[in-house]
Amino acid sequence: MIRVPTQEIQLAQYSGVVPESLISGITSAAEKLQGMRVVHVNATPVGGGVAEILQSLVPLMRSVGIEAEWYAIEPDESFFRVGKILHHCLQGDGESLCHDDIDIYLRHNQKAADAATVMGLTADLWLIHDAQVLPLLHYLNSPPGVWVCHVDATRPNKSVMGLLRSYMSDYKIVMASMPEYLPEDNNADRVFVSPPAIDPLIPKHKPLSFDQAREVLAGLGIDPGRPLVTQVSRFDRWKDPWGVIHAFRLARKEVPTLQLALVGAMTADDDYEALEVLTSVQQYARNDPEIHLFSDPIVIGDLEVNAFQSGSDIIVQKSIREGFGLTVAEAMWKGVPVIGGNCGGIRLQIHDGENGLLVNDIASCARAIVDLLNDRALAKSIGEAGRESVRRSFLMPRLLRDYLHVATSVLNGNGSSVCSRYQAAASFIDN
Repeated sequence: MIRVPTQEIQLAQYSGVVPESLISGITSAAEKLQGMRVVHVNATPVGGGVAEILQSLVPLMRSVGIEAEWYAIEPDESFFRVGKILHHCLQGDGESLCHDDIDIYLRHNQKAADAATVMGLTADLWLIHDAQVLPLLHYLNSPPGVWVCHVDATRPNKSVMGLLRSYMSDYKIVMASMPEYLPEDNNADRVFVSPPAIDPLIPKHKPLSFDQAREVLAGLGIDPGRPLVTQVSRFDRWKDPWGVIHAFRLARKEVPTLQLALVGAMTADDDYEALEVLTSVQQYARNDPEIHLFSDPIVIGDLEVNAFQSGSDIIVQKSIREGFGLTVAEAMWKGVPVIGGNCGGIRLQIHDGENGLLVNDIASCARAIVDLLNDRALAKSIGEAGRESVRRSFLMPRLLRDYLHVATSVLNGNGSSVCSRYQAAASFIDN
């Protein structure tokens, strides 16, 4: 396993951004956890939503007196391939793991546990992120641990879920963005509901005016004087980039000057399918000069992603399945109206017609694009409401608060009562 370095962050930096009651509540909760050693483990140190969350969450935990560290396993290409199959299975794909796949999966987790033992790595609490490393705690002889499920496992492949369930029992608590993401026969008393969050202070979210953003986009070939619809996401079949292109083509019949940008990160080490999806999307776009595809991390960095999110007229996230959808919260935070697929964690963030629009198919997505472009007052009000909803519920200090509650419950050995309370109370709402 490798230790992942992070930057230094102080909780006080969020003063004036999130409610002061949240900051004071975090400070109070952290008093009981001073010196507690916490180790986060996931599959990859870069790329993807989990890595981005940990880049901020881990140093924030340290800022309030917790000895937090982040480690990533060191797998080979075969494990990344199996991990992607596993991801698809959890989201309802018919494909399953063969005997050799299961052997690769378990062997890599055993190897990671052996490495941790050799390194002398110990913790008062292990926080294990996603299914790729779920068996790790078993091979560490089941120390106190929490498994964090970041994906939409509402309708998982039954055989794969059966395999995973046998390792879930090693954990004191299971965290999920929504309670329905876990098996129905999971012990509900052990489930803590806590959606992810974004960090408003990182460079990707630095305030950027519409005009400043458009200036950046002009350098990338976008016409700053014409309307722009953008989807920012990995090139992943569950994000339905083909459906976005189809909806764009329908909308363009009513708005002929419309442009589309698909901005996808190709840096996730464990995403071996992204290139295949990108190639398919390129073919589907058929060299349309009004469809702009961006995937090169040398060209698309934090500034460019920020510019697309801040300088687009509309952000679309037409996912078919979505654990949460950090890019939805990112765009909403920037006051841009968001159209999201009516699924999973997007439903958690968007209240249809209030702070965003939910769509069920290509035709309704196209209609929503046209309606927002034609009604600027509606677009503005939805954008403003979206920003406020993210400020209340989906910024990083709120996620820190949730992890502190979980750590406290494990430390005190009373996880059942604490987790039942938060499953019922929807802990992400800031009262």
